[in-house]
Amino acid sequence: MNITITLVVGGLLGLGCHILLRALFPGSGDPLAQVARVDALRARGARHESSPSAPDVGHLGSLRAWAGVRIAELYRQQGWELRSVRADLAVLERSWEHFLATKALLGAAGLFFGPMLFVAVWQLGLGSGVAVPVWMALACGAVFFFLPDLEVRRDAADRRRDLRRVIGAYLDLVSMSLAGGRGLPEALMAAAEVSDGWANRRIRGALSDARITGISQWQALGQLGEELGVEELKDLSASLALVSDDGAKVRESLAARAETMRHRELAEIEGSAGEKSQSMLVAQLLLCAGFLVFLIYPAAIRVFQV
Repeated sequence: MNITITLVVGGLLGLGCHILLRALFPGSGDPLAQVARVDALRARGARHESSPSAPDVGHLGSLRAWAGVRIAELYRQQGWELRSVRADLAVLERSWEHFLATKALLGAAGLFFGPMLFVAVWQLGLGSGVAVPVWMALACGAVFFFLPDLEVRRDAADRRRDLRRVIGAYLDLVSMSLAGGRGLPEALMAAAEVSDGWANRRIRGALSDARITGISQWQALGQLGEELGVEELKDLSASLALVSDDGAKVRESLAARAETMRHRELAEIEGSAGEKSQSMLVAQLLLCAGFLVFLIYPAAIRVFQV
């Protein structure tokens, strides 16, 4: 047991020293990694300009910023892209560096929280041994490290649901604009300018960037869907690329797609309502069972005592 603990602790210390050295003294890397780094910095600067947030202040903020940049550089050198997590952060308009720094800081806090929890359990006389605090520290560190992933995934799912609702209304507005005699580019931009919500701002920003970069607006919508992980925008881009020259087909395609999205949304709402009603039924049955146990218990005690 002592040899196992020594090996585990030595391996963790060696791994921590290796990660620390790689973060403090990053290698030069190949030219492709340098180009990817420049593109990432440019995208991060554009994102900060489009959605400014309150800057971090104090020692904790500077530590988070420093740790985020170092960990992001380490991820970039190792080739760990984590595209699904990046898509979730893009939907939430959060920084990739701050997300990585939060994971690292929470993991470090978990390593200290595990032994503290062991001390509390040991004072109650429920645990003993040398290996217990080590394993509790590792378990708490791993749980704390993955907590931001769960939070980001949950919040991104809610925001994508809102985005799909906006896209359904957006397609109806584009279809009505086309019926009023506007061209497809003008109809796409006019429908995005109806509201100042975050979803309309993202769509409007993608359409504006398309004019600057020289790509078509449906290609810009497809790129936005790829960035945010929204399949509806990618399907919309593909359908518009096929029927962009025929106004009647565009209107029919947009109207049919908007109706399909509404039916899907109604089905999801009905399914969610059914799940909630089932959970309420289970809660009521458990409450009734507890009440019956409360009524029957005194009589059963008397019977068994006799």
